[in-house]
Amino acid sequence: MAKWLITHSTKGGVKWRLVDFNGARGQESYGIVDLIAIRKKHSKPTDGFKRGDIFEIVLIQVKGGTAPFPTADDTQRLLAARPHHNDDKVVLVEWRRGTRLNCYELPDTETPVPPSKIFGKLSKSLKPPSIAAVGAAAE
Repeated sequence: MAKWLITHSTKGGVKWRLVDFNGARGQESYGIVDLIAIRKKHSKPTDGFKRGDIFEIVLIQVKGGTAPFPTADDTQRLLAARPHHNDDKVVLVEWRRGTRLNCYELPDTETPVPPSKIFGKLSKSLKPPSIAAVGAAAE
């Protein structure tokens, strides 16, 4: 669900691309970052760059099913990765079957933010796989 929502969201018409880190057999791999969302910044450039030269990067940890929220140590590791990768945001995405998808901009794991605040709105022509699970979150 998280991957679908992110790849079908746009800000200013620019779509996100995802990089995931599966193990050799498709299972989760080691490490704190599950996904990286990346796209070109098409805003007015600074520092001598031209439009589209710079990337917008979001590090993402995904929690679903019965997976517990990250520990304080996990959150610190995620936040420590931010300056190392020079990314824009660190996000926790939580999806529980039959409920809405929640996004949290770390370090805050208490207050969910709408996915549209981070990734942009869904295209109006798209129909999410589950209106109950994703539609409300894409507001």
